[in-house]
Amino acid sequence: MTKETEMSTKYDPKSVEAGRYEQWTSQGLFKPNEDKKAHKYSIVIPPPNVTGKLHLGHAWDTTLQDMIIRQKRMQGFDTVWIPGMDHAGIATQAKVEARLREQGISRYDLGREKFVEQVWDWKDEYADIIHQQWAKLGLSLDYDRERFTLDEGLNKAVRKVFVDLYKKDLIYRGEYIINWDPQARTALSDIEVIHQDDEGAFYHVKYPFTDGTTFNGQDYIEIATTRPETMFGDVAIAVHPSDERYKDLVGKKVVVPLVNREAEIIADEYVTPDFGTGMVKITPAHDPNDFKVGNRHNLERINTMNEDATMNANAGKYDGMDRFEARKAIVKDLEDAGFMLKIEPIVHSVGHSERTGVQVEARLSTQWFVKMEPLAKESLAGQKGEDRVDFVPARFENTFSSWMENIHDWVISRQLWWGHQIPAWYHKQTGEVYVGMEAPEDKENWEQETDVLDTWFSSALWPFSTMGWPDTDSEDFKRYFPTDTLVTGYDIIFFWVARMMFQSKEFTGRRPFKNVLIHGLIRDEQGRKMSKSLGNGIDPMDVIEKYGADALRWFLSTGSTPGQDVRFSYTKMDAAWNFINKIWNASRYVIMNLGEMEEPKLPDQSEWDLADKFILNQLNTTIAETTRLFDKFEFGEAGRILYNFIWNDFCDWYIEMSKEKLNGGDAQQQANTRNILAYVLDQTLKLMHPIMPFVTENIWLSMPHTGDSLVNAPYPVVNDEFDNQEASEQMNHLIDLIKAVRNIRNEAGAPMSSSVDLLIKVDTEELGQVFKDNEEYIARFCHPDNLEIGTGVAAPKLALSGIITGAEVYIPMAELVDMDEEKAKLAKEIESLSQEVKRSEKKLGNERFVANAPAEVVAEEKVKQEEWEQKLQAAKDRLTSIENA
Repeated sequence: MTKETEMSTKYDPKSVEAGRYEQWTSQGLFKPNEDKKAHKYSIVIPPPNVTGKLHLGHAWDTTLQDMIIRQKRMQGFDTVWIPGMDHAGIATQAKVEARLREQGISRYDLGREKFVEQVWDWKDEYADIIHQQWAKLGLSLDYDRERFTLDEGLNKAVRKVFVDLYKKDLIYRGEYIINWDPQARTALSDIEVIHQDDEGAFYHVKYPFTDGTTFNGQDYIEIATTRPETMFGDVAIAVHPSDERYKDLVGKKVVVPLVNREAEIIADEYVTPDFGTGMVKITPAHDPNDFKVGNRHNLERINTMNEDATMNANAGKYDGMDRFEARKAIVKDLEDAGFMLKIEPIVHSVGHSERTGVQVEARLSTQWFVKMEPLAKESLAGQKGEDRVDFVPARFENTFSSWMENIHDWVISRQLWWGHQIPAWYHKQTGEVYVGMEAPEDKENWEQETDVLDTWFSSALWPFSTMGWPDTDSEDFKRYFPTDTLVTGYDIIFFWVARMMFQSKEFTGRRPFKNVLIHGLIRDEQGRKMSKSLGNGIDPMDVIEKYGADALRWFLSTGSTPGQDVRFSYTKMDAAWNFINKIWNASRYVIMNLGEMEEPKLPDQSEWDLADKFILNQLNTTIAETTRLFDKFEFGEAGRILYNFIWNDFCDWYIEMSKEKLNGGDAQQQANTRNILAYVLDQTLKLMHPIMPFVTENIWLSMPHTGDSLVNAPYPVVNDEFDNQEASEQMNHLIDLIKAVRNIRNEAGAPMSSSVDLLIKVDTEELGQVFKDNEEYIARFCHPDNLEIGTGVAAPKLALSGIITGAEVYIPMAELVDMDEEKAKLAKEIESLSQEVKRSEKKLGNERFVANAPAEVVAEEKVKQEEWEQKLQAAKDRLTSIENA
C-alpha cells in the first residue's frame, strides 16, 4: 500500500493526534482477534471512581496496561481489554451531597429515590469526561464490553455472592463496634480510615470511691482520657490482673463524674500496666477494645451519640450538642465540680474518614459482616500452588500475605443510598430475616434492608463479573478468565487486590489474574504526594495539551522501575518531547528519500556494507531485548534500550552514514540504502507503537506500508540472518575512531572544515583492513587531507593524539600543538586508565565475584581489563615518545 499522507515540516502533537483515536475505534481495531486458535490475553481496567476527572496516577496505570495490550495484540494474541467504572458508594454520594449543600438542600429533602436519580446524573456527567480522557490518552479499550459496578449484570453477581456467602455462614449480622463516619452517616471498614496526627489532650479526672475506700491517701482513683464526652458510656474501670498496685481494688466501685453511675473495678489482660496510670475506663459502646472487654465481663453497652455525632439522651444535659462542643462543656463542668486534676496537651493519631475527612467515631452498631478467616486461609493456600498470582515486584506479595494472615472480619454494610442494596428482607411482624436473589413473594409483609454494600464488595468481583459470571457458560468467561495481568498501585493491595483474590478463589476456584504489576505513586519534583491541600496536583489533560499524549506516555512508562514512585517534572516532559521530535525529524528525512518505493525490500546480504550489517544487528538486539523486558514488565529498561538504538545507532550513525551513499553512491547502493532505511524505520515504529501510538501511526501512514494500521500490524521478531556481532564490533571501532578525531579537533580548536592529516596506527592488520574498507565514512566524518592506516605508522613528534581500543590516532598539527598541554593530557589519561586497570584487577581478584557471577559477566570483565591495559600501555608509550622528542 502506498503512503496516505505527507509529513509536515514540524512535529505538532495536536495535528498528529487529532481524529486518530476516532479512526481506530470506528474501524473496530480494539476488538478481540477473530482467530480463536490464537493465545488469549485479557486485562480488566481498574475501574476509576465516577467521583471526578482522572489524575496522573490513572494516566500512569492505564498507559502501562495499554502498552501491554497493544504489544500483545500486535504479537497476534486474541486480546481483550475491558473498560469500566466504579460507582464508588461513599465517595460519589459525598460529592453529590456536597453539591446539594451548595444549593441549600440535603438528601433527606429529596428522599432516597430522587437522590439516587441525582447521583445517576452525576455518574453520566463524569463518565463522559472519563471517556474523553481515555480517548486523549489513546487507550485501546473494547468499549462494546464496558461495564459499571452498578449495572444489572454486576448486580446479579453481587447478589449471588452475598446469598452464597450467607448460606455458608460466611456472612452474618451482628452488633459490633465499627468505624463510623458522622458526616456520611455510614460505617467504614478499617482501611477506609486514615490516621493523622491531631492536637488533643489527656484529661486526668477523679473517679471517687463509693464506700469511703482510700488509695494512696486519696478517696478517688485517677483516670486519664482523651475523650471526656464518652464518659457517659463508662461502665467499668479495668486494671491488669498481675498489677500488684491495684489487686486490692478489684471489685471496688467508683462513681463516674457528672453521671453519678457506679462503675466496678475489674481485672483484664487488655490493660497495659506500664502505660499511664495502668487503669483505664471501659466504654463498650465507643471503643473496639472496650467492646471486647465488655463482652468478656458481660458489661452494659451505653451509646452516648447520635448518627451525626451529636450527643444523645444518655448524655443528660448535653443531649443534642455537637461532640466537640460537648467536650468543651464537659471539661468546664468537671473543673467547676473539682473533678479535673490536670489537662496535659498531646499530639496523637486520630482516625479520619478517607472520603469526607471528618474524625471517625468508634460506634456500637448493627452491621453485616463477612467472616474473613476461612476465605483468607483458602486464598493464602492458593498462593502455594500452580494457580498462584505472581506479584511484580515479588516483594509486594508480603504486603498481601501479611494483611491476610492478620485479617479481621469485614464490615460490608453501609448506611448509604447509593450502591448495591443488600438482598436481605425483614418480616414486618416476626422480624424473621430472609436472604435471597429476589424479594420474598409476599412482598407486603417484608421490608428490604436499607443499607447498601461496601463499594469494594462489588469491585472485588470485577475480573469475573465483567466476563458474564455468574453465567459460567458466558463465552467471555470461558475464553478470557482468568485474566492475565492486573496493573495497579501498591496503595490498594489490601483494599482491592486481596479481595479480588479471595473472592475469585471462593467463587470460580481460580486466581483472578496471572500477574499483578504493582506501580508506585506519582509525586511532585520535591517528592511530595500530590494533593489538593498542597496545590501540587497536575491535570494529565493539561500536560497532553502542551506536550501531546505520546510524550506523557513515554515519561510515565519509562520514568521508574516496577513498584517505585515516580517524580513528575516538566524538565522530563521537555526531554520526552525532544525525543519524539528527534524521531519525527529522522523519519521525515527517511521518507523524503524513499522516492516511489511501494514497500521496503531488503537487498541481498552480499550487498550489505558494514553500516548496513551494524544497524540490522543492532535492530535485532533491540527487538530481542525490548520483547524480553516487556515480558518482565521492565518498561523503563525497555525504554532505555529503544532510546539508545533510535537516538544513537539509527539517527546519529546510520542515518548520517546513509547520506554518503545516497549522495555519492551508485544507483544500486542508493536503492539498497533506501530499502534498509525504510525497513529499519518500519520496524522501529512498530517497536515504539505500544508506547507512542499516535506519532508512530502518523509517521507509518506516511510511509510505503502493508496494512491499515499499526494497531494490528505484526510486532517485530528477531531475524537470525541479522545477527552479526563481528560487524557491530567493527562499527564500534569505527565510531570510536570518529569520536577520537572529533575530540582532537575540538581540543585544538580546529574546525571540521580545516585541512589536517590523519594517521592511524593499528595493532592488527585486521583492524587496519576494517578502517581501509570504510575510508568513505572516515572521509565523511573526519575530513582528512591525507589518510594513513597501518601497523607500522610512526607517531609524529608534534601531533595531537587519541587512544582507542586497538589503535592510536594522530593528527600532525605542529603549529597548534602545545607540547606541555599534550603531556599533561596524556598524564591525566594515564592516571585515569591506571584506575580502571586497578578496578578491574581488584574485581577479577575477588574470588566471590569470579565464583558467583555468570560466566559471561566474568569473561566480559576480562576483555575490559585487556582493553584498559592496552590503552594504558599505548598512552605511556606516547608520553615517552614526546618526552624523548
